[in-house]
Amino acid sequence: MDGKAPLPLEEKLYYLTPDEKEFFVKTTGISDDEELKKHILAVQKKAYTSFPYPCIRLFTYLRLTVTELEGYRKLLKLADDRAGAIFVDIGCGLTNVTRKAVFDGFPVQNVVASDLNAQFWEFGHELFRTTPETFPVPFIPGDIFSAKHLTQVPPFTHPPTEPRPDLTTLISLNSLRGHASAIHAAAFFHLFSEEKQVELACKFAGLLSPEPGSIMFGDQIGLPEQGWFEDRISGSGWKLFSHSPESWKALWDGMVFPKGTVEVHAVLSEVPVREKVRLDGFKEKMLPILQWCVTRL
Repeated sequence: MDGKAPLPLEEKLYYLTPDEKEFFVKTTGISDDEELKKHILAVQKKAYTSFPYPCIRLFTYLRLTVTELEGYRKLLKLADDRAGAIFVDIGCGLTNVTRKAVFDGFPVQNVVASDLNAQFWEFGHELFRTTPETFPVPFIPGDIFSAKHLTQVPPFTHPPTEPRPDLTTLISLNSLRGHASAIHAAAFFHLFSEEKQVELACKFAGLLSPEPGSIMFGDQIGLPEQGWFEDRISGSGWKLFSHSPESWKALWDGMVFPKGTVEVHAVLSEVPVREKVRLDGFKEKMLPILQWCVTRL
């Protein structure tokens, strides 16, 4: 990624859809529109100072487009159909998806979240006005490419020999290898080179349970033909290696997993984001998004 100096925050970029507003009202307990906006802006400013990412500046970290994903529907079904199913949210950011899953019924005691820096989790608690006691999801900080955090192993074909770990005592994702019923990653894979994305996919595969119906799902920047996407919307100047639906399917079905052992759903869609075009004006631009789900057969 080729970065530029971060752009200043713009309050006028803030907006919530009706569903997002309802979610934040219920999770934060703030019902007044202006008070809720003030609260979110205050946390955004702190988070952007530490992590000047476009998703924080553009408020896309608040989006709940995950509910549109096939994988999200399968996630909630797993909660009903598989006793003790473990959900792992990798690259959880400020935890909106982690919390949405719990809000929609996934058992909080079976959820694990992870990201590079523990500050993300702290900002998440501040954003949603919770504590480790009121939202007792284990958070595992660490670099996904570090073997100490997650060692790459081949996909499990039989139940792992190690027993299901006590989620409250986890210090890395290694203890979860072969035990995750569902893994989510939003706006994550596209942060890395093509080679690193292959490594990342292999690590995810080793984390996933071998039980049929286990899933990995998420979304990221995508293109009709795989290649480099230059971010001219947020002003970051980042260049992101982006898969097409076809190249994404080929990655998982045949390269990461033996061919025919997984079903890969991948579709290219467009998501509107707001862009400043004048001193006091904004317009929407469409961002190409690859929505995907990998299901073990």
